[in-house]
Order: sequence, then C-alpha cells, then structure tokens
Amino acid sequence: MDDTKQEWQYHGNKPIKGRKLLLIQQSELVIALPLIFRLIPKEQISRRSAWFESSGESELQFLKISELLSLVARKRKQSVDLSVELEQLNFCLNEMFSDYGWRMVRKELAQIKKRKKKSHIELSNDLVHRLKAFMSLKQLDSFDQAVDHLLSDCEKIRSDNGEVE
Repeated sequence: MDDTKQEWQYHGNKPIKGRKLLLIQQSELVIALPLIFRLIPKEQISRRSAWFESSGESELQFLKISELLSLVARKRKQSVDLSVELEQLNFCLNEMFSDYGWRMVRKELAQIKKRKKKSHIELSNDLVHRLKAFMSLKQLDSFDQAVDHLLSDCEKIRSDNGEVE
C-alpha cells in the first residue's frame, strides 16, 4: 500500500512553527472517510462555518467530494490502486476546508486513531497479581504479552481437542 504523504496547501499564511498539516493518506481511509462524510453535509457546513472556505460553488464541491469519497471507498474495498482518486479527493478537500478547519479534522482523526488503539479493561487486584506472577514466570514484559500468551495456549488446546470456535 502506497502511503505517500500529501501536504496541506495553506490558504493563508503558512505557520512558521509546528507540524505540517497533511491530507488524507491511504492508511487513514478506514477512519477518515466516515469522518469526512459526517462533516460535509450542508447543515454541518453552516454549523461550523469557520471550518470551511466560503465559496459560491459549495453545492458543486459537495457533489464532487461525495462522488470521490464513494469512489475511493469502493476502490479501497476492492483493493485496487486508488492513488489518483485519493489525490483528487485531497485536492478537493484542500479547496473546501479552511486551514483552521483542516487542523480540526486532523485533530479529530488523531483522537479516533487513539481511541481505536487503546482499550480499558478493569481487573480485580487478585487477577492483576496472578497475571504479574505469570509474567514473571514466563519472563514477559507486558500485560499484552501475558494475555496473548494465555490466549494462544487456549487456542492451541482447543485445536488439539478438535474444538471449533
């Protein structure tokens, strides 16, 4: 998967400090497409007017972006090269969103990525102590490794017994 980073083309003055804003990358499509679909309807544009460039052709932009979003989503599911379509989509998004708006979109994407990466599971102290003892016994460094080890053992036992999940 080609994950070429397209940089945001600033509408106003380019900031001197901070990270460069990036447009959507192929690896982000799964989470970015639903977010963009959610942000481009007219009621969202009027609600968050600072996020968008004011333009008389917003209806035409909306239709073009919707079409490109659908095309990119379809091609992504088919595992077809979509670099040209993604570049076109990014160009349209760059025209539609303001610098501030795209910064907010990137913030939301970062939050979504963060939430998808982490889970919070509550365990009793007794289980935590037992897991730590297991980690020490097996010389494991993290709870992730310990749980993975235990689940792998469980799967192996099931497959040895001929059980189907």
